Amino acid sequence: MRFLFTLCLLTSCFIFGQKQTDLSYYLPQNTTYDKSIPTPQSVIGHEVGEWHITHDKLVEYMKALAASSDRITLENRGTTYEGRPLVLLTITSAKNHENIDAIRQQHISATEDNASVNTSNMPIVVNQGFSIHGNEPSGSNAALLVAYYLAAAESSEVKNMLDNMVVLFDPSFNPDGLQRFAFWANSNKSKNLNPDPNDREYNEVWPRGRTNHYWFDMNRDWLPVQLPESRARLETFHKWLPNILTDHHEMGTNSSFFFQPGIPSRTHPLTPQLNQDLTKRIGNFHAKAFDKIGSFYYTEESFDDFYYGKGSTFPDINGSIGILFEQASSRGHIQESDNGILTFPFTIRNQFTAALSTLEAGHDMREEILKYQHDFFKNARGEGIKEKGKNIVFGDSKDAAKTYELAEILRRHQIEIYDLKDDATIDGKQFKKGHSYVVPKNQKNTRLINAMFEKRTTFQDSLFYDVSAWTLPLAFNLDYAEGVLASHLGEKVLDLKMKPGQVSSKSDYAYLMEWHEYYTPKVLNAILKNDLMAKVAMKQFGTKDKKYDYGTILIPVQNQSKNADELYQFLNELAKDGHVQIDAVSTGLTEGINLGSSEFKPLTLPKIALLVGNGISSYDAGEIWHLLDQRYDMILTKLDTDNLGRVDLSRYNTIIMPSGTLDKSNTEKLATWVENGGTLIGFKNTLRWLNTNKFMKLDFKKSERVAKNITFEQRSDYSGAQVIGGAIFEVKLDRSHPINFGYKNDKLPVFRNSTLYINPDKQSYNNPIQYTKNPLLSGYVSKPNLDSLALTVPYQMQRMKRGKVVAFTDNTNFRAFWFGTNKLMMNAIFFRDEL
Repeated sequence: MRFLFTLCLLTSCFIFGQKQTDLSYYLPQNTTYDKSIPTPQSVIGHEVGEWHITHDKLVEYMKALAASSDRITLENRGTTYEGRPLVLLTITSAKNHENIDAIRQQHISATEDNASVNTSNMPIVVNQGFSIHGNEPSGSNAALLVAYYLAAAESSEVKNMLDNMVVLFDPSFNPDGLQRFAFWANSNKSKNLNPDPNDREYNEVWPRGRTNHYWFDMNRDWLPVQLPESRARLETFHKWLPNILTDHHEMGTNSSFFFQPGIPSRTHPLTPQLNQDLTKRIGNFHAKAFDKIGSFYYTEESFDDFYYGKGSTFPDINGSIGILFEQASSRGHIQESDNGILTFPFTIRNQFTAALSTLEAGHDMREEILKYQHDFFKNARGEGIKEKGKNIVFGDSKDAAKTYELAEILRRHQIEIYDLKDDATIDGKQFKKGHSYVVPKNQKNTRLINAMFEKRTTFQDSLFYDVSAWTLPLAFNLDYAEGVLASHLGEKVLDLKMKPGQVSSKSDYAYLMEWHEYYTPKVLNAILKNDLMAKVAMKQFGTKDKKYDYGTILIPVQNQSKNADELYQFLNELAKDGHVQIDAVSTGLTEGINLGSSEFKPLTLPKIALLVGNGISSYDAGEIWHLLDQRYDMILTKLDTDNLGRVDLSRYNTIIMPSGTLDKSNTEKLATWVENGGTLIGFKNTLRWLNTNKFMKLDFKKSERVAKNITFEQRSDYSGAQVIGGAIFEVKLDRSHPINFGYKNDKLPVFRNSTLYINPDKQSYNNPIQYTKNPLLSGYVSKPNLDSLALTVPYQMQRMKRGKVVAFTDNTNFRAFWFGTNKLMMNAIFFRDEL
């Protein structure tokens, strides 16, 4: 009987899944709908949930709503890397639209200094965003319904709500990923829907649709804002300072529905407790709504509010309330799950329900939430006043571009910065005017400043959903000091610009370019790409005017493909665009090595291939692709592992292998290429593969952990605490080694999220990068892991016949904002012959 009951239940669910679902399944029936407002089907050509919405059709429908409803306006805030529009709908009553600029200004004014606030007549601002992970599509598909409901519903409740609310509506946080996934799901859909999870429809090909064009997880980019999609939504956020921001996601198929709060002990200490209390009260509205439609849910059992770079946590340090929604994913149109047959329309209805319950909560709690935001900034200003004079200075006397890039992040977050008034030595560090900025702590966003600059090594909990540290000046490898007096403040920076580079003058002999500046690899690549000769200095030297460090690039004037005038003009353009200083010299007689010395090694153009595809981490691969393509204008070939056997590898002198493994045939082919003179650069888990397949011999340090006094119930938490989710550690550098060229200090902060430890080589000169004895700078690491990490090495290079294998235990290009270690990989690429 039980079997028959289960079979009948599955059959009924399956039949329902085959049935075309219309609007009555989703929408509240206690209201009428304006017939002049187009339904989704009338524009996109199918019922919501029948097919996965493509981004182009999603935008088409949003435009149709804006054209037909006086409750909606639409703006395009830019484009993705693939040229898709980043649209935003502003949804409110027609009366509010007539005064929208005044409403926004009144809302912002309530957060300013000495603001006198009367919240009784102020609209609340709710920012709703959907599907930042493209293959979590129920959010963007639900956006069709939410937008229609707010445009067409004629009930007094909806009209009253829109009189008292401004909804900032982003139907797709990730247009490129959504389009990629919709194509996959739709192109693999059968007429007879098949819930078998083994079907191709539910198993996307690499790299899958979660990420954007360069395979970034954009829900980690709210704080560093390195991607165009992030920059558009951040501009909207700071323009309006919404009171609530929702972030609609999906999770495993066998789950139910999650809404915040997350696990209380895993909330960042800088987040006010009242934020979490209000989040919990808002959760009561979600629970009531889900109870009404019979959907299961849970809260406070997983996820967290610690890393401020996520969409549900970033608002919490900015006076708003961030809320994460996680819906069990059908990953296609219908799929078996532990809870029965999970249909795509069911997932959409849950997201739609959560969106409406958020609006209901925002409307009912309007005055209280508005007051919370006002008090947040009032209290923050009070904290800032106490820290008056305790300012932060950051910079790099040798690298103005990298300093600018951090300043640009602060500017995007509307944090005030000032030029350094004069050159200064603070806390034993030298700060150069023009290469440094001062951040006053006494300003509106002082809490956000603390979140960006703090170094934290003690925690209430040992488990983290994401990284436990992101200290930005460490990520950029910048000198910085706190407690800086106001006397060091120069002019307030109102128009932040990166200073163009220059060539000091025309030379008929040679030019010198130090390797310190961030964009020097871009300049050197352009030089080599134009068949010009360049060399790298293996030792320090000097002229009468300047001392030149290891890694200085020498460009001779004679025997070049360009004459002296052409070369000068060419280099001058490169210097301006690359923001670097190139010095003209008239003699080769220098202090130390002379310019004709054999210690200047000739360089050749990198011909780079990047391994991608099955077996390779798409995140790590995308970060390398983005760095070389977007920042350094370098051509690289993405080699898919499935096609590697058919590729002539002799076209490349450098192959980069992000974290991953290869099958036997590809392994043998790559080994032959290395033996014939290629340079292979591998990262993270690739190192175990390199060691197993005898590309190199690595002495891995074993870290034994024995659980003591740990119960069965505690086993998961115990295991999780042994993971390095993401922390910052200190290494010491041998600056004379080519892998470290361009670093002016002998210490470097590095990011680590692995437990891969390598014992140092017996020869000290083979350990140019080594963790210090007490390496933790910021973040969480268990004591056994910290003990294991001390004095190990994150880098090794070994020869393999005529070729070389370069190994990094960790990602030097983490999430596009770890500027400080980008040059390690670039040194391995450009100076591969000298390692």
